[in-house]
Amino acid sequence: MTELEETRAQQRNPESLSPLELKNRLIQRAGEHDRTARHARRRAAEMPDAGRGTPDRTALPAREAFFLLGRFAVGEVRKAWNEGAALGGGPREEGIAERFGLFLDENTGEPGADLLRRIMRTVPEPHADAVVHELVGGVIGDEHPVPDRMPPFCERSVRAYLERTMGGRSPREGCDLVAAEGGTAAVCSVLDSLQANRLLRRGDRIALMAPVVTPSRQIPRLERYPFEVTEVSASRGIENGFRTWAYDDSGIDKLADPSIRLLCLVNPSDPPSVRLSDRALERIAGIVDNHNRDLVIVTDDVYGASAEGSTSLMEAAPRNTIGVHSFPMYFGAAGRCTGVIALNPDNTVDEQIARLGPQDARALEERYSPITSDVPGLKFIDRMAADGRSVALDHTAGPSTPQQVQMALFALFDTASDASGYRRPAKEVLTRRLAALSEGLGVELPRDPLRAGDCVELDLLHWAGRTWGEDFARWLQAEYAPADPVLRLAEEEGVAVLNGDGSDGPEWSVRVPLADLDHEASARVGRALRSICEEYHRRYTGGAAAC
Repeated sequence: MTELEETRAQQRNPESLSPLELKNRLIQRAGEHDRTARHARRRAAEMPDAGRGTPDRTALPAREAFFLLGRFAVGEVRKAWNEGAALGGGPREEGIAERFGLFLDENTGEPGADLLRRIMRTVPEPHADAVVHELVGGVIGDEHPVPDRMPPFCERSVRAYLERTMGGRSPREGCDLVAAEGGTAAVCSVLDSLQANRLLRRGDRIALMAPVVTPSRQIPRLERYPFEVTEVSASRGIENGFRTWAYDDSGIDKLADPSIRLLCLVNPSDPPSVRLSDRALERIAGIVDNHNRDLVIVTDDVYGASAEGSTSLMEAAPRNTIGVHSFPMYFGAAGRCTGVIALNPDNTVDEQIARLGPQDARALEERYSPITSDVPGLKFIDRMAADGRSVALDHTAGPSTPQQVQMALFALFDTASDASGYRRPAKEVLTRRLAALSEGLGVELPRDPLRAGDCVELDLLHWAGRTWGEDFARWLQAEYAPADPVLRLAEEEGVAVLNGDGSDGPEWSVRVPLADLDHEASARVGRALRSICEEYHRRYTGGAAAC
């Protein structure tokens, strides 16, 4: 049995490889099949890997501003002490805005200078020293974040970006934020704190909107989160011959059951990168208002910036929703691990904590008393920050300050730019890749105003039945494992993508993250998938045995 046949055989077993294990094995196999170790390493390194959600685009001005700010910051701490070339001190706040302005004048034309100058024009003069001092200290990283949740200018900058990204209808007072080490860490932090504060308990029912990418799908099923999961599945209905991935009223109505304590979702979905319709948003908001007032919603809006007209449940159901947003996907910063958790100051979580019985209240008093004498007055958003460091180490909570400054610069770059600065070019790249994929497949994917475009999920079995007949589709399902097209795509074309079954999609679906694959790779995936299906059909009509 060959290695490829062995991997195919594992896909038929109940003990099959996980999607990420499969992806890692495909990359390894592609390298091992080369003749020389040097060429093998190069091929594995160059193999388009769309399995981890790592976009190939990179937001440049925000990074240029970060590194130019770093140059100024190093000069400031060098001035603070005169103890030799290796020692510096803390940056001095008095007059630092004026010194920064002179530095930018001296470096006019340097990459990042224009963005930093535009940012400073938005800062009122009385606050300029404090803002520059916060950014300089943050880049240097010589202090813990103050406050623990987020430094104030960073928080304001990210909040303005979220209001723009999540629909622009935020409450007048804005939302509270706490920084997190990426979206996955943020979701885990929310679940941990809901349990610590006795709002989620072992065996509670929660709902998960599917399809959803493998890590998000598994989080609520870990032993650490012992919940009973109810899935709200997107419709697999057909429009113009393709899946719509919209949510039916009947699925959303499951949330009206008051025994469901929590709803987790990714919006736009991941995969297939389709945002919730206005009808779905309104229906969920109506359920919260009229049937399940204590429902807590955790929405991960990581793809919100890519979807025109996207509105978060933070806007539709503000009292019940905890928003999670991470920056890596949109700004091309997977290694930065930056994200935030957002919560309306008027929210059901704080209200439910206040309603807890005496025994639970005493337990929480004991838990949080090391950091405050007013535990009942401690907001849930602050409890999350403390819980991230086991409460006792609350003073060291939060991601590093350089990470938070870069996150603020990402946000400031986006809000300071018009659509042509970043959003439109990023969207146009995805549109061209979708067109290349469609052309390679030989079909035209219909325009969908709800599609964000970062990812597409193709149901190959449905497509095969539509193209060559249902008898062929049934034969294909009986003779081959659902992951076979993905395995062959890696083996023959050198592109690693995941099958959709790992994200609760149809077994024979293929997840194609357009944000991860360049134009040529997108076209190659389309051509290869069509070629693979055509070969299946030749075997079917010629009576050849399956591999």
